[in-house]
Formats: sequence, C-alpha cells, structure tokens
Amino acid sequence: MKALLNWVDNRTGIAKLTREALFERVPGGARWRYVWGSTLTFAIMVQFITGVFLWMGYSPSATSAWESVYYIQNEMSFGWLLRGIHHWTAQIMVILLLLHLVQVVIDSAYRAPREFNFWFGVILLFLTLAISLTGYLLPWDQKGFWATKVATNLAGVVPLIGEDLQKIIVGGADYGHHTLTRFFALHAGVLPGALVALIVVHIYLFRRHGITEAKPATRAGALYYWCLFGVVFGALTVMAFLFRDAAKPWVPWLVAGVLAAIVLRIGFLFMRGKDDDSSRRPKRDGMFWPDQILKDAIACVAVMAAVLFFVFWKGTELTAPADPSQPYNAARPDWYFMSLFQMLKFSIFEGAVGLVIGAIVVPSILVSAVFMMPLIGSSKVGHWVNVVMLYGLIGAFAVLTAMGFNHDANDPEYKLGVANAHADAERLSELISINGGIPPEGALTLLYKDPKIRGPKLFAANCASCHPYGGEDGVGGEVQDPSAPDLKGVGSHQWIAGLLDHKRYVSAEYFGNTAFKEGKMAEHLEDLDMLPEEIDAVAAALASEAKVHGYAEPKGGKEFIDSGFDLMFEDLECADCHGIQGEDEGRGPSLTDYMSRDWMIRFVGNPSHSDFYGVKNDRMPSFLGMTLKDGTNKPGELSQQDVELIVDWLRGEWARPTGSEG
Repeated sequence: MKALLNWVDNRTGIAKLTREALFERVPGGARWRYVWGSTLTFAIMVQFITGVFLWMGYSPSATSAWESVYYIQNEMSFGWLLRGIHHWTAQIMVILLLLHLVQVVIDSAYRAPREFNFWFGVILLFLTLAISLTGYLLPWDQKGFWATKVATNLAGVVPLIGEDLQKIIVGGADYGHHTLTRFFALHAGVLPGALVALIVVHIYLFRRHGITEAKPATRAGALYYWCLFGVVFGALTVMAFLFRDAAKPWVPWLVAGVLAAIVLRIGFLFMRGKDDDSSRRPKRDGMFWPDQILKDAIACVAVMAAVLFFVFWKGTELTAPADPSQPYNAARPDWYFMSLFQMLKFSIFEGAVGLVIGAIVVPSILVSAVFMMPLIGSSKVGHWVNVVMLYGLIGAFAVLTAMGFNHDANDPEYKLGVANAHADAERLSELISINGGIPPEGALTLLYKDPKIRGPKLFAANCASCHPYGGEDGVGGEVQDPSAPDLKGVGSHQWIAGLLDHKRYVSAEYFGNTAFKEGKMAEHLEDLDMLPEEIDAVAAALASEAKVHGYAEPKGGKEFIDSGFDLMFEDLECADCHGIQGEDEGRGPSLTDYMSRDWMIRFVGNPSHSDFYGVKNDRMPSFLGMTLKDGTNKPGELSQQDVELIVDWLRGEWARPTGSEG
C-alpha cells in the first residue's frame, strides 16, 4: 500500500498539496466566524450528491415531470428524504451566503488584493439564487409553475429587449414543455457548471491571498457586531409594530427598548473605542488542522441537523400538477425574492415606468453598489459606508419580506388559493391510490375527471353567479347577490323538506330572489300549510327518487315512502301540476325520478324543456344547448362531461378510499 501511495504521490504531488491545505497557518487562531465558507462548500456538495440521485428519478417533460416527482416523493426508496434534504439545503444556503458576505465585509476581506475574490463571491451568490429559481419550476406543480411565471414576467419589463428576453427565458411565446426543459438544463447543467468553475477560482484566490486576520476584540472592533445587532433588532422592531395586532401591546415597545439600548451602546463604543489594535494582544496563530477543521466540522453538522429538522418537521411540498388553464391565486416567488415582490406593490412603482424602475433600475443600483464595495472600502470611512450599506440592505430585505408574509397572512384570496391547492394535492393522492397508480395520460386527467375537484370549480365558474353552495361559490369564495336556491345538500331529505316549507321556500335560501316567489307553487304551499309529518313523508318519498350519496331509507321504510307518494297524489294535489312516477304529466317540473342523476343532468342541460320549467324559465341557461322553435340548435356553454361533473359533485358521487365516507 505504501508503495502504491508513493507511486501516486510521485505522479500527482498530492501529499504536498494535502499538507499545504491541512497545515495552513490561521492568523489569530481558529474562529467560529471563519466557518461560513466551509459550511457553504459542504452545502454545495450535499446539493450535488442529492441532485444526482434525484436526477435518476426525474423526467424533464411537461407530460411526466410531476409524475416523476410524485414517484420520488412517495415510491422511490428514501426519495422523500433526498428531496427534502435537497430542498431545505437550498433554503439554508441563501442564509449561509448572507452570513458569509457579512463576515467578509466586517473583516475587510474585500480589500486589496482580494477584490477579485470578493467579486467572484458576489457572483456565486447570484448564481445560487438563479439555481434556486430554476429549480422551483422543476416539480411542474401549480405552485412552482405560477410562481415562476410571476418571477420571469419581470424580464418582460426590460426596455427595448424585454419581450425578446422573456421569450428566450421561457422558450417561446408561452410557458410549457420548452420552459421546463430550458430550466432543467440551466438547473442541472449550465448553472452548476458555472458554479463549480467559480468555486475553484474562488478557492484558488483564497489560497493565494490567505485568511484575512480578524482584528482583536477591541471596543472599536466590537462596534461592528453591535451594529449587526442593531440592524436585526431594528428589523424586529418594524415587524413588531407591523404585527402589533397579533401580539401583546407591550411587545413592540419591549423590542423598541432593546433597540434603543443597542443604539446607546453603539454610540458609547463609537466615542470611547480605540482606533488601533494596540490595546489588546492578538491571539496566537492556529493551524487549519485540527483547530479550524474541528469548528468547521461542528458547523457542518449543525447545518445538516437544521436541514433534517425542517425535513421531518415541514417536509417538502408538492401541490397538484401544473394546469395553465387554472390560475393559482397564491402564486408567489420563494421567500428570498419576496422582498422584491413586496416592494413592487408600493404606489411609487405603479405603471409601466414605475415597474421598470422597481424591477430593473433599483435592483441594478443596489447590485452595482455591492460590487463597488472593494473600491468604496479602500479607506476607513469607506469601510464604514460599506458596513452601514450592507446592514441597511439586510434590514430592508428583512422588513420587506416580513411585510410580504404579513400581507399574505391577511389576504383571504391568497389563503383560499393555498387551501384549494393543498386540497387538490391531497385528493390527487387519494385518486392515485384508488386507481392503483397514475394512468398513462398523466395525473392531471384524474383531477379533470374527478367530480370532487372539478365539480366545484365548474360550479363556481358557471353556476355561482346565481346559486350559492352553503353560502359560498363552491370553492370557498363569496357569491355576490345570490338569486337562486342554495344547492348544498340538493336532493337530500333535509334539502327537500326545506323546499316544502313555505317560509323557507319564499326565503333567499330557495326561491325568495326569483320570480317563483310569487308563483303558483308558493301560493299552493301557503294554502296547504303542511304539517311537519306531511313534509317529512313527502320529502322521504322524493329523496327515495333522488338517492344522493349517503341516502338511507327512513325508519318507516317503504310504507312511509309510499305514504308520501299517496299524499302527493291525493291530499296535496301535487299531481295536478307535476308528473309523478311517470303518471299525469303536468305544467310544473316532472317529479318522476326527481333529483336523480339523470334528472339533474337533463335539467341542467336544458331547464327550458317541457319536463321542467318550460316557458316559465326566467334566467337559467341551457348549459347543453337547446333546439329553438325554428329548428336551429343553440349551443350550450358546457360539455356533457362538465355537466355530469357538476351534478355528481352536487350529489356527492365521487370515488372514495376504501372505508371512507367523506
């Protein structure tokens, strides 16, 4: 073995390189503040390793990307763990990069001759953000699809070249398969390759110039860290006052008091601190091995522990497959872009010119200022300008991000969009289990054929302008000025019983906002003044025709049901207007097979048919079309399948997991 090692070393010089790397002198001794570069390198290695394994299960196609991620998440051995580690490490990398940037600026590690290394580090920061942005789309789910669309739409506001630039990014005129393949190539190939190349150069320059020795802990040196505390507590103070309604009244003032104390401390240090480092004897130099490596190793373990904590606590989200035809009301960029998203909501950035200023000009100025730090910081005053500028940027980032999340937390439309997206995802998992897997045509087809998911959306789009469903539009939204019966529970014993109660019949719950409020049915119900037991018997009879999901035969059984039909034929005189059980067709809607699936499909398809409202139909459209008196066909607004989905949803008829009744 020794001979082999000597042979390898003779041809590669690896032993010398290893000794130089391990036994490098650390000026001023090993410090915790030096761990950020090592933790970032560790995080990048984790990303590469987990990314390769995820790549093995991923399919970069608009027709199969979501399905492959679902396979990774739910079927691939430890796939959920790999995906979770990959996702949360990416989130933590952004924080590590910011901490590393703060450390570099505080220690003046950007000054000559380290300018190029600083610039390469800043480029690495933006490369990391670009990799995160391109990876956001790869699951091809509703959240990633629409969030990416929001983010990349900003490219379109660039003057002169915006439209062409957006087409290049998107891969065409609209988002689709080419967008996904383009983002995958960037995420898995181009950007990581550029990242590795820059890391190599970054490490080379770091090795060339060595560690920038941190100043001894004088009062003046401590000022930097008190300023950082001031920025953090300044942001917390702003957030505390923004969220004061959700906390105790004294909380914002407590945080503000801590901030005031920090400001006083900063002022004291500024006036009394030494300008040089002569007041303290510097620490003795250390060695990279074992002094600094031990601290780096502990920091890396802490990073991985944090990643695993979030993996097991929060998991990794996967919403329903991307559907361009179904806008996602909760579309947001990832948290590290939330500050820009929130800033663009300010009135100053409204309009085409304002959007260009907010999305292009302001970020360009800030990025340019960061790149200019090595030149600005060549003097002591310039260094202080850099420190204040960096802290100001971090503080503004924190405040704007907090404002964005606070806005979303109080936005009903956003919360509804998130809830519906999660409901769709949960339902799709049920459907995949019920169907024994994902069909060849894709997972999205399961949702499109599912009454539980598709039905309420179709109802909200086509029916909720008149009909509420439990006081809402079927998907949790409000119904403005409802003018037709509430259809929640339609066809059930309880719903029919309410229909037969005159007071409820003429209320807004049923026909109170329609022409039928003054119709013959309303007059007849008022004249009859039916007893509760009569209403119960007739409702039982009609419910036996409907047999909606959950139907159970009444206690009296068939005899009780028959008594209800007898009442309808005899005492109540229902057959004078309504056809019942195929007999005595009359002027009102047929009650034969009342509210059965076939009856409801025909009714929704053409309520103006003679079996239903006929010429008395005052507003309800014929969703499946109708034949006019002149023999021409008037097309409907919905397909046969759409009507069936609405009806099945109203009746509660959808596939359920074994043993479930929900």
